[in-house]
Amino acid sequence: MSEPITYASAGVDVEAGDKAVELMKASVRRATRPEVLGGLGGFAGMFDASAIARMTHPVLATSTDGVGTKVAIAQALDRHDTIGFDLVGMVVDDIVVCGAEPLFMTDYIATGKVVPERIAAIVTGIAAACEQARVALVGGETAEHPGLLEPDEYDVAGAATGVVEYADVLGPDRVVPGDVVLALGSSGLHSNGYSLVRKVIGSAGWQLDRHVDDFGQSLGEELLTPTRVYSADLLDLIRTDGINVHALSHVTGGGLVANLARVLPPTVFARLDRSTWTPPAVFSTIGSLGQVPRADLERTLNMGVGFVAMLPADQVDAATRELEARGIPAWTLGEVTAAEDAVVDDAHEVVRGAKGVEGGAVQLVGDHPAG
Repeated sequence: MSEPITYASAGVDVEAGDKAVELMKASVRRATRPEVLGGLGGFAGMFDASAIARMTHPVLATSTDGVGTKVAIAQALDRHDTIGFDLVGMVVDDIVVCGAEPLFMTDYIATGKVVPERIAAIVTGIAAACEQARVALVGGETAEHPGLLEPDEYDVAGAATGVVEYADVLGPDRVVPGDVVLALGSSGLHSNGYSLVRKVIGSAGWQLDRHVDDFGQSLGEELLTPTRVYSADLLDLIRTDGINVHALSHVTGGGLVANLARVLPPTVFARLDRSTWTPPAVFSTIGSLGQVPRADLERTLNMGVGFVAMLPADQVDAATRELEARGIPAWTLGEVTAAEDAVVDDAHEVVRGAKGVEGGAVQLVGDHPAG
């Protein structure tokens, strides 16, 4: 062997990683909370838990997730500052479902080659989303994997921890007949179903720079629309006097019906009505372009509903006003009845539970208003 083999010649650039950290420092400093101890660069992120110790019966909640193949759109457009919102939304918004307040988060980025500016853009987006969600970004890792990933390829993942008083845990045991199902609008596709979406646009031969009149922007810009991050707004809603949220559901993989069924008790039936909303144009475009059956669309995409809340009927107007004041469209999607009193439409599928959960029954009926 004529020349020695170094880490750099094997494809790993330690100095590039250090430069990326320098570029992201300012953004990460803004994504903090008073309880954070230490700074960027430690082996572990530290969080002062003394406030938790003063709680009566604290329950920790944790979640981890990634962004899926939406990263392929970011890579194709060479735009990396929005994907962080998708990551944070997928993680912290699962935690708030049980009523917990997300406290801190860590991220992990694997890439074929560390390009400092690209890594800094990704983390800047993550930090901005954490700041919006009132979550501290306490640490992370960037791993260079030459030979496993191509130089311009990367994937992102994250994990977060939150806390809730045991007496305040939301969930199926609080849902009762007479509750209303309140829909919270999504910002678009969010971060689920991109394998289907990419297959459809690829088969149609559409390019990401194609302008789509119904979107008012290019196809790529529409597909890269950041996920709406709900957690801070939902926590404020839960804590609002006169509003008693019984359960929440994050509409992600599996679609609206299956995710709602997971947070209902087996004793109830929820009937949802498509006529209460018109999905954004991206959903009908993907459906018609790929001749995707409606059932497949609804099992894969959020169809314009990013979250649902169950609460008493007499509190729906107040909750709707609170959410819309925060820029989140909300509307009555359906109602909950006792299972034995359910009026079932035989023309539509009834889903009972999902993802291993023996939950309630949900049926989606009717048709969306004509666009």
